[in-house]
Amino acid sequence: MTKPEEYFHQLTTEIPEVASGNMFGAACMKTSNGKSAAMFWKECIVVKLHGPAFDEALRLKGACLFEPMEGRPMKEWVQIPYAHKAKWKKFALASAELVKELKKKTAAKKR
Repeated sequence: MTKPEEYFHQLTTEIPEVASGNMFGAACMKTSNGKSAAMFWKECIVVKLHGPAFDEALRLKGACLFEPMEGRPMKEWVQIPYAHKAKWKKFALASAELVKELKKKTAAKKR
């Protein structure tokens, strides 16, 4: 396990009301509503942000919109390199708070 990955797992234990999970086959932090708040991807943390936090994260050197497939960025998701690990917790907390407010999806009934 790399140092960035170890740090991501450590943060998962420090962020209130999140649990380990998987998203796109990668380690993630899930909130109680089953939504992913952050994930570990290519030695970076990926977080869902809005407003000033989103703008601040994107201004970090090397940060970018998250693209799980090249050319298909995910709106509101920012990929932040390990070089900014000192800010990972701040953004993971902001993401968890944002995601906790989202409604849990319910399975569609078959007709």
